[in-house]
Amino acid sequence: MIRVLVVDDHTLVRAGLCRLLDNEHDIEVLGQAGTGLEALAMCEELRPDVVILDFKLPDLDGLEVTQRIRALGLKARILVLTMYANDEYATRLLRAGASGFIVKAASTDELLEAVRKVASLSTHVTPTILERMVSKLAPTALAEAPESVLSDREMQVLVRLAAGQTSREVSEALNLSLSTVETHRSHLLTKLDLRNNSDLTRFAIRRGLIDAE
Repeated sequence: MIRVLVVDDHTLVRAGLCRLLDNEHDIEVLGQAGTGLEALAMCEELRPDVVILDFKLPDLDGLEVTQRIRALGLKARILVLTMYANDEYATRLLRAGASGFIVKAASTDELLEAVRKVASLSTHVTPTILERMVSKLAPTALAEAPESVLSDREMQVLVRLAAGQTSREVSEALNLSLSTVETHRSHLLTKLDLRNNSDLTRFAIRRGLIDAE
């Protein structure tokens, strides 16, 4: 039996995922969480085999949750479920210790296949994302994505600033000093050849890192 924890901040999405999974004879839903901190606590308590983890959560993002689960030494396999079809996100999450990356537009059959694959110690990436990741390895590959030069922390700061958070709000959310956030912001502008937060927002939307709201 594959024991699963479902993590998503939308109640209806969680409920739908739980119903889908509970209908499978070889999958058991142990519980559900709506935030990253809840997910970490439940992982320690329930010790699931697979964590289906939404990338965008109200407190910690999927990358930080993944890193913290790995740091705790838990054996849970992490399948990141996201609306962002971005291969840079996938690359960073797999590097951090996730076992799968699947977009929310995927079919239910693909999701169930992904759960079973990661539970069996394999890896699953949505095919269109995997194709782009592999194409970058070819000798004739185009230049790396501009965001690939950023550190994981810089990427987290970029996404939050681009979404409209102030530097102070970012510092509180990521538990960083205000001066550290401002340093990251300065590095972002330099590395991406941008001028201000509005440019960061346009860049993030164009690269599919945030929603165009």
